[in-house]
Amino acid sequence: MKFDRVPLDEAEGAVNVHSLRLPGLDLRKGTRLDAGMLEALAGHGVADIVVAQAEPDDISEDTAAARVAAALVGAGALPDDAFTGRANIRAGHAGLVRVDRAGIDALNAVDEAVTLATLPAFRAVQQGEMIATVKIIPFAVPGAVMAAVETALVARPPLVEVVPFRLARVAVISTLLPGLAEKVIAKTLRVTVTRLAAAGAALCHEERVPHTTEGVCHGLERARAAGAELAIVFGASAIADRRDIIPAGLEAAGGVIEHLGMPVDPGNLLLTGQLGAMPVLGAPGCARSPKENGFDWVLNRLLAGVPVTRADIVSMGVGGLLMEIPSRPQPREGAAPHAGGPTAAIVLAAGRGTRMPETYKLTASLDGEPLVRRVVLSALASQARPVIVVTGHDAAKVRAALDGLPVHLIHNPGYAEGLSSSIRIGLGAVPPEAPAAAVLLGDMPKVHAGLIDRLVAALADKPGAVAAAPSREGRRGNPVVWARRMFPALAALTGDVGARHLLAENAEAVVDVEVGDDAAFVDVDTLAQLQALELHHIAETARVDSGPALDGMEAEDA
Repeated sequence: MKFDRVPLDEAEGAVNVHSLRLPGLDLRKGTRLDAGMLEALAGHGVADIVVAQAEPDDISEDTAAARVAAALVGAGALPDDAFTGRANIRAGHAGLVRVDRAGIDALNAVDEAVTLATLPAFRAVQQGEMIATVKIIPFAVPGAVMAAVETALVARPPLVEVVPFRLARVAVISTLLPGLAEKVIAKTLRVTVTRLAAAGAALCHEERVPHTTEGVCHGLERARAAGAELAIVFGASAIADRRDIIPAGLEAAGGVIEHLGMPVDPGNLLLTGQLGAMPVLGAPGCARSPKENGFDWVLNRLLAGVPVTRADIVSMGVGGLLMEIPSRPQPREGAAPHAGGPTAAIVLAAGRGTRMPETYKLTASLDGEPLVRRVVLSALASQARPVIVVTGHDAAKVRAALDGLPVHLIHNPGYAEGLSSSIRIGLGAVPPEAPAAAVLLGDMPKVHAGLIDRLVAALADKPGAVAAAPSREGRRGNPVVWARRMFPALAALTGDVGARHLLAENAEAVVDVEVGDDAAFVDVDTLAQLQALELHHIAETARVDSGPALDGMEAEDA
């Protein structure tokens, strides 16, 4: 292809190189010039024009693009008709894009006139999705260049193909510990079903088992017996090492551990293994989230029947920093510092309390004091400031119960949407200088200031942590103190769902504060629970008030 500025009388049949816009004439780049166009240009006083003229052996851009695309595609990859020197390649069916990286590099190195761009290797795609594009840079390709390109392609396997998804029967096993809410498991299953559906797979077996070696072992055995082609184990706690519950359960079932951990974040705590012919995945906490993470990379390959070796996993580090996560915030230009103020406290007091129809739960009396007032007084006795109370249902009663207390009341008009809406409203009232927020539930009257302060201090002592939660025998309770970097994730919650799954997704960045009493685990939902708590409180008060006399009496009786 020869480029030159020529007089108009020599330009007919050549290709226009630069777009021209004149009154009544819009001449685009790449247009083949005819007599009418040249006459119109002359009418505007144009004497010459920059054109591209084909050499004898030149191949037009569309023909070249079509030939290159046809020569490089493999199974499941379909080229579109070429236009303006471009041939897009699409997936003929759902599956994974498989590319020959070395071959693509070699093709792109032949000549600057011919280029190929693709999606990343092993990207999951649906039928019709564009997976690659061939673009011819000039308006034509010299015949020698085209010959060199086609020779290079003949010598190699297909550069781009789509491997179809093959596995359709998947088992999900969830291990259970006290404190793991049913809502977390339900959400995990919904997210997993959606992930699988994109690959044409579905659950054939779903089971909840104790978080023990035996529980995992028997669950995997039952999954295999149910005909599962792949098993996923969601642990109630993160996998710490090869001796932990999930890997131990896999080995007890006769399986093998292939690899633990991966250089992809989120997704570090992934386990891969095999039980007979059935691949087994120990899911990291982030797999409970619908956002892309390292779990997806491995899951999709397995669903396509593509083996995932240790070498495959350890090679995922480049490009494995997938997105910002709360435990690894990205710097933001102009971001305000948050270290200057105290941790805030948010008391959620907007719920309807439907399980206590006899009276409004939050203002029901315990030892002569409304439940919500007891919680707020504990917050006020702690170091947390300000204390923000989110009201909703029967807001007037809550305000009356808190009369005279130095709190910031904020109303949630959308309280019927569920707990998440109140969390969002409360976070919006946290001062910008607060580094964190303690989220308290208005129906937990045994929570005390000492617990709140311990949690605040524990989070402050771990700069990389995202939250601090009370823990007892592996069970997490409330309140939870959340670092500011978690606020966006908390604000994104929807429905009547708390933030428990966020703790699981960021398990390695959560500080567990061991507690010796039950204050973090006692809430009041029913009148019977309130009455039992009242009786217990009376007994405790009596024991404290008359402790020495009672102790002596018991000893004498013995």
